[in-house]
Amino acid sequence: MRPQRPVRHRSPTPLSGLHRLALGLMAICLMAIPMTSFAGVFISVDIAPPPLPVYAQPVIPGPGYIWAPGYWSYDEDGGYFWVPGTWVLAPYVGALWTPGYWGWREGIYVFHMGYWGPRIGFYGGINYGFGYTGVGYAGGYWSHGEFNYNRSVNNIRTTNITNVYNRTVINNTTINRVSYNGGTGGVRARPTEQEQLAAHEQHIPPTGAQLRQVRMASQERSLRASVNHGVPAIAATRRPGVFAGRGVIRARPAGEYPRAGGRAAMHPNGRPYPHPQNYRPGAHPARLPHPKPGGPMRRKPAPDHRKGHGQCCGNRPIGA
Repeated sequence: MRPQRPVRHRSPTPLSGLHRLALGLMAICLMAIPMTSFAGVFISVDIAPPPLPVYAQPVIPGPGYIWAPGYWSYDEDGGYFWVPGTWVLAPYVGALWTPGYWGWREGIYVFHMGYWGPRIGFYGGINYGFGYTGVGYAGGYWSHGEFNYNRSVNNIRTTNITNVYNRTVINNTTINRVSYNGGTGGVRARPTEQEQLAAHEQHIPPTGAQLRQVRMASQERSLRASVNHGVPAIAATRRPGVFAGRGVIRARPAGEYPRAGGRAAMHPNGRPYPHPQNYRPGAHPARLPHPKPGGPMRRKPAPDHRKGHGQCCGNRPIGA
């Protein structure tokens, strides 16, 4: 099957009741056919998306929620804007979220929409953090109708979730904030055999709550890259569509945002990225004393992480 030519995405316009009914029926039909049977490519631009922001994960609302990482979307009127990461209630038992990703094709950057399915598919090798290392998902798994959460990558502070375990997530590739695959400076990753098989399984599109998250993000001026320069004030939310309150997480600065047309750094060896296994976001923050006038700055020895690492670090931000 020849790939469908990508089309440019425009801001959504108000829908009539008939159009809403038609879209609802279409969504029901799409649930019964493979994702590869319809267009999963919606946006194409000629400017590389910005690097991924650095942010912490909000506390999970309750059992059955799965983390959907934030990403850069695009609007022709305002350019790139950040869609905050959020906890999403799985649409059915056994559903896993494959994030969307930007990829380089024929001189343009194309966005491939994310989807729900029984297995994680290819998402460009992008290291979104919180269990999404670029290959697969290390944040948990389904068992006997319930989702089991890995505490090492999920922010769990509620007694309502009892199906938890601890598994160290190891990352075998250089941690960076590159947000696209291919092209100049993009991640050099290709689908694995398992990801190719997963692409032919039955998928369903993003839920209504996820679409509401995108719509609200497109209307929030502070989330535009041209305004926040890669450091959005709403980097993640505890629930979809809730952009205010204690569950909102701000991004923190992590280097200068490149100008339009700028490219993120490649792998330092200039070779394709090896397939990462798992990713444990964050490390202990560096503690540097203020230098005394006329004297050199001295670095304190790194703290001992053999005991009490969780107590000293708290939330572990992505890309830290």
